[in-house]
Amino acid sequence: MGVSRKAAGVLFLGGALVMTTGAIGYPLVLAVQKTSSSPSRVVANTSFGPLTEGDRDFVVQVRAAGLWEEPAGRLALRKGTSRAVRTAGQTLVDGNVRLDTACRGVASRLGIALPNAPSPQQQGFMTTLDIDSGGKFDKDLANILRVADGQLFPLIADTRTTTRNTLVRRLADQANNTVLERMDALEETGLVDFDQVLLQETTPPKLPGSMVTPPAPRPGEPTASLSGPPAPDSLGPAPTAPPTIK
Repeated sequence: MGVSRKAAGVLFLGGALVMTTGAIGYPLVLAVQKTSSSPSRVVANTSFGPLTEGDRDFVVQVRAAGLWEEPAGRLALRKGTSRAVRTAGQTLVDGNVRLDTACRGVASRLGIALPNAPSPQQQGFMTTLDIDSGGKFDKDLANILRVADGQLFPLIADTRTTTRNTLVRRLADQANNTVLERMDALEETGLVDFDQVLLQETTPPKLPGSMVTPPAPRPGEPTASLSGPPAPDSLGPAPTAPPTIK
């Protein structure tokens, strides 16, 4: 018997209101599997500085987060029952569109393949929010996204302090500001259960890699942009050719 849409959302959400930043790493760039589990391993030497596995996975994680949080923001604009929730939705849309534009620019310059769809877990979050209505939608939006961003935030700081790649560093700076704005807007709704959020952030459930890895783009598939208006690309001209990924 097939699983209903509502049940599917519950299965994704139940006991797993999180995406662990260590688990959503994207193993596919130009190969089928990671060739090393070391985030400090240099996979390419570029004119912007060395690119490590950790740098590469960070860029993909930023992309994956935007692929579900921007649509969640559009849902909040349509379904939110309070001004604060709708304001949070607008913040999600605006910030994610700007950050995704920068992320795609960095990926293009560094030869990083980006997903065009979020992970199955992130899709499950969207299914839950799509099914929700009224006050339940408001509360789930505030808490699911606050947990997700609360776990992404330390990864941004770690990348910013360790990367030797200037483009990744600048993306981390923008991601820091964008995620902080998102967290502030979600907290302004007054619906964040901080005790539960802290529990979910510090004791995330263990999920199989297939649930937390976004699907790889098909060969030759263009990188899709988010639906909102694009922000100006301030990263400067691209090099004549992307670096070769090791």
